[in-house]
Amino acid sequence: MKFTRLGTVTAIAMASALALTGCVPAPGGNVSGPSGTIIGAGASSQQAAQEAWVRGFQLANVAATVEFDPIGSGGGRDTFIGGGSMFAASDRAFKVDEIADADFVSCVPDTGILEIPAYISPIAIIFNLDGVESLNLDAATIAGIFSGEIDQWDDAAIVAQNPTADLPNLTITAVHRADDSGTTANFTDYLAAAAPSVWTVGSIEKWPLDFGGEAAPQTSGVVDAVSNGTGTIGYADASRVGELGAVAVKVGEEYVAYSPEAAAAIIDVSPFGEGRGETDFAVDIDRASTASGVYPVVLISYLIACNEYASNERVDVLRGYLDYVISPEGQQAAAASAGSAPISASLYEKARAAVAAIK
Repeated sequence: MKFTRLGTVTAIAMASALALTGCVPAPGGNVSGPSGTIIGAGASSQQAAQEAWVRGFQLANVAATVEFDPIGSGGGRDTFIGGGSMFAASDRAFKVDEIADADFVSCVPDTGILEIPAYISPIAIIFNLDGVESLNLDAATIAGIFSGEIDQWDDAAIVAQNPTADLPNLTITAVHRADDSGTTANFTDYLAAAAPSVWTVGSIEKWPLDFGGEAAPQTSGVVDAVSNGTGTIGYADASRVGELGAVAVKVGEEYVAYSPEAAAAIIDVSPFGEGRGETDFAVDIDRASTASGVYPVVLISYLIACNEYASNERVDVLRGYLDYVISPEGQQAAAASAGSAPISASLYEKARAAVAAIK
């Protein structure tokens, strides 16, 4: 039996799936399909989706194994650059200058990389405050809280936007990622675009020490810290919200709660980035949009691979896996498991052609 390195949750899920089939390949499993093991590493925000993708792909291709290590976006990109994995998962795309400067060990030089926005999800601003299930906050107030300028729950800026909420005279504990994080990069990118006069440090992956707050490792650590605290607030992939309260973000003149539909809507009004290769589908998110019904605190998590590998061993497994991930079936599996928004039909067609050309 082959289990992925996705931790206890995946082992249990895979064991359950195999138990239901009597520990034999699922009916219709492709015995003659791609075979071998591929390794990926990166964004912990993708973990729930990766579990669904790995399960679906392996049940359909019983000779193939996908191992994924959720070490965080920065670690995933570094591992991919160094040749320690065949693909990376990252909550931000490589920057244009990073691509130009990097020596991608596994890739044939000068053949470029493939970046697919395969996982689209809102970043929820989560909190744990007795008696309060939801809050309305604008970007300036959110930026003030996470920069340490607003440190009490009954601050005038919070009260003004939530006149009916029972807000206590209690210190705010803002929880942030301790590791280099693509989720942090996306969250701070929103703050920099929507509240530049308050959030002045731009889009960053590493949290500034002088902002204070509480640091926690990876997505699960942030969720645990907020859940186990009192008066805590943090940010995490929306698939991990559970029973915590969540903020509705002010966009234009309305407050918009997170949802897959609202996350997909902001992508629809955002262009692809400039100066990138033909297979680099990085999106330039319009964080300051005032369009109705969009949720701008969104995470686009990418799957990253070589266009051409120095060794073609197991490339057929990688092609098969990526093709499944971006397919309507794979996107629906992620939506059911992680609450993500499926990629658009037009993006799927472009990405599918790029995946088919990997060699």
